[in-house]
Amino acid sequence: MQAVSLYIHIPFCARKCAYCDFYSVKYDGAAAKAYIDVICGQVGKIERPVSTIFIGGGTPTVLGTALLKKLLRSLRRYSGKGAEFTVEANPESLTPDKISLFLDEGVNRISIGVQSFRDGKLAKLGRIHDAKKARNAVLTSKKKGFRNINADLIFGAPGETFAECAAELKEAVGLPVTHLSCYCLSYEKGTPLYKAKADGNAVPVEEESVARMYSYVMDFLPEHGFGHYEVSNFARKGYTCRHNLNYWDNKEYIGLGASAVSYIDGIRKKTLPDVDEYIKRASSGASTTTSSERLAGERKARETAAVKIRTAEGINFRWFKEMTGYDLMELEPDAMRKLKDAGLIKYVKSRGLRSVPAEKICGISLTRRGFLFCDTVSSELL
Repeated sequence: MQAVSLYIHIPFCARKCAYCDFYSVKYDGAAAKAYIDVICGQVGKIERPVSTIFIGGGTPTVLGTALLKKLLRSLRRYSGKGAEFTVEANPESLTPDKISLFLDEGVNRISIGVQSFRDGKLAKLGRIHDAKKARNAVLTSKKKGFRNINADLIFGAPGETFAECAAELKEAVGLPVTHLSCYCLSYEKGTPLYKAKADGNAVPVEEESVARMYSYVMDFLPEHGFGHYEVSNFARKGYTCRHNLNYWDNKEYIGLGASAVSYIDGIRKKTLPDVDEYIKRASSGASTTTSSERLAGERKARETAAVKIRTAEGINFRWFKEMTGYDLMELEPDAMRKLKDAGLIKYVKSRGLRSVPAEKICGISLTRRGFLFCDTVSSELL
């Protein structure tokens, strides 16, 4: 039986950040205990082997040590067997005791929501930690024994300059991190930051300046040992995130928790984004699914193309045919011609394939300009 990735959503936060549109609620001890009880019960019913585990949020580290221990122990049959096991952590709630607990219970990758090394920028983003705590979270994780450490960074915050962006990247590569996720700030509907923009209280950085920042990210990080393997992700050799690569390959995954998504046997399901109702239904044995759709045929093929193109390696035509049953050149001739003419994708020639002439095109990948406009590329392929 083929292994799947497992995602567990912890929807609790001490306070919601100004830019965040992920489902989360303010931490409540009683609700958190009931929620973890439900999740542990669901973990025990998983019948598939698991290759990667990712506990995200929300803020998983807002949970107390006892609840974290219960959750991690429910996953013991998967940890320690070659699985990549990631937990997201925020600097203000990541304590030395929690770091030790993670390591003791088989967590081998920690992803820290640094976002910035400047206090003023953190305040604008609505973060509740300061720059000192961000640095200490990384350094303490390394000191305690983590060898695989990711740091999330955001660029393009209101008022941010190119020099400030460059300085943060320089500081990031000077820390003992093996992976960096660098995201351009987006103003999502329904968030405080979106409202602040609409009210004129938050002025976005000009698109040209943001593009310059991202171009610098794409140059600077590889020059300092972080390979660019996906639009927003950079890793030292051997430290790419296997869990995320599974998503970009459009392979199967199980999602547990309020608002989580699963994709198994060609069916994508989403659970309801309501902690209390999720606990109530799961505890009574009722379904927590709010939507379900079968992905097959052209729909599955197009979605596979739209997510896989985000990776630096792009889409190999032979791989795509094996995954979907479709020839991408025949499926998307107009879109690929349009994207090629716009300088957003390039054709890749085969290398090392004995049965394919060396001059034959074997796939497509993003150009440098394509990375800047990846959402446009994905939309065209979809």
